[in-house]
Amino acid sequence: MIRVLVVDDQALIRAGFRSLLERPEDIVVVGEATDGEEALRLAASTRPDVVLMDIRMPGVDGLEATRRIVDSPGLADVAVLILTTFESDEYVYEALRSGASGFVVKDTDPAELVRAIRVVAGGDSLLSPGVTRRLIADIAAEGRVTASADYPIEQLTDREREVLGLVGRGLSNQEIADALVVSPHTAKTHVSRIMSKLGARDRVQLVIAAYETGLVRVGADPLR
Repeated sequence: MIRVLVVDDQALIRAGFRSLLERPEDIVVVGEATDGEEALRLAASTRPDVVLMDIRMPGVDGLEATRRIVDSPGLADVAVLILTTFESDEYVYEALRSGASGFVVKDTDPAELVRAIRVVAGGDSLLSPGVTRRLIADIAAEGRVTASADYPIEQLTDREREVLGLVGRGLSNQEIADALVVSPHTAKTHVSRIMSKLGARDRVQLVIAAYETGLVRVGADPLR
């Protein structure tokens, strides 16, 4: 059973999500929070698998709440799925960088929302690397991405840096394997080791790392 905590400051939206998520047999809503502070308390007490997190809320907003949940040792297995009104929401990038596993727009198809919850509950990123990369590229073009020393890229081998660059360009493990003429298993192993060395929770953060460390040029054509 996938345990979900819904966080939004609008009661009507919370009720709508609860009604939707009570239909699948493998999902249960364990709580509702009206702001980030309450979300932190309920996450600690209910131990959800997934937190559906709105960003713009009074008090502790979704961005700070995401950061605190991700940094909490007792909530290391909790996946945060960001809720936003627009895909270009200026806070989405920071939420992903803070450890969110992906985002969905509030008017997404109900079946897609359920699928998204199942995906992140299973330990994967919601977004394909290509979609995430386009989001970051759009934000980068506006000057909000700068070189960061947060990722210990010096720990990576030359091959791992090459793989990270390919991840940042949106290639799947199979595509990386084809590009490097290695097996898909080898490509997956490289990606896993990179995640471990950089302390990345998922593939979304690897894409961000590729941009922030300069392996993928900021402002470059996101499809190349």
